[in-house]
Amino acid sequence: MVEDEVIAQQLEQLLTPTITAQENYYRQLGLRDRILNLPLMVAAVLTLLWRDVAGVTELTRMLAREGFLWCRPLEVSQQAISQRFLTFPAQLFEKVFKDLLPHLQASWSKRNQRKIP
Repeated sequence: MVEDEVIAQQLEQLLTPTITAQENYYRQLGLRDRILNLPLMVAAVLTLLWRDVAGVTELTRMLAREGFLWCRPLEVSQQAISQRFLTFPAQLFEKVFKDLLPHLQASWSKRNQRKIP
């Protein structure tokens, strides 16, 4: 869908600087830049929420078939994604979200200040 592509591009533009800013912290935690890295895991969580994916099995199929958001299609096992979700530090998602909040608040303020015709 065209709308999905537009939304995916907007999410990528919004999140790329935030994710990049967390890469040093990612390495400080001892995490290596492997296949299921920070950008892919953020895209996975957003895809689970945005597309209302039923579970990790379906998410694995989606990743293999079409990829998600800014991630190209990729073959990984369901077990690998499940294990990564279990061991991936929640504070990384928290830091990405907290870095993103000022941008979201600023755009919300702009939208609230414009006049309604």
